[in-house]
Amino acid sequence: MPIIMRLDRVMADRKMSLKELSERVGVANVNLSKMKTGKISAIRFSTLEAICDVLDCQPGDILEYGRECPETISREQHSPAAVPEECADIPGDPHIPPPDIGIGNVALQ
Repeated sequence: MPIIMRLDRVMADRKMSLKELSERVGVANVNLSKMKTGKISAIRFSTLEAICDVLDCQPGDILEYGRECPETISREQHSPAAVPEECADIPGDPHIPPPDIGIGNVALQ
């Protein structure tokens, strides 16, 4: 998943425990634990706002967008323009040619 949770880093920077954050934000400890480990698929803006208020940070400090590198992208999804800058140092050619599209036994190029 390209959205990465950095809640653990921000909490460590602020020297705040999960229990303390849970009490101050008003969110169950188990739910914050799932957020901290990145095992969530959504977050309410009100929850994000409360976390940012308590940790004195911006949403971008907690959430990060990271593109997938070519070896994790299927051939159908890939285009040379989609190769992220952070994947440029991967050995080999990151520009995977698109698959051949064929009709019957004849391949079209």
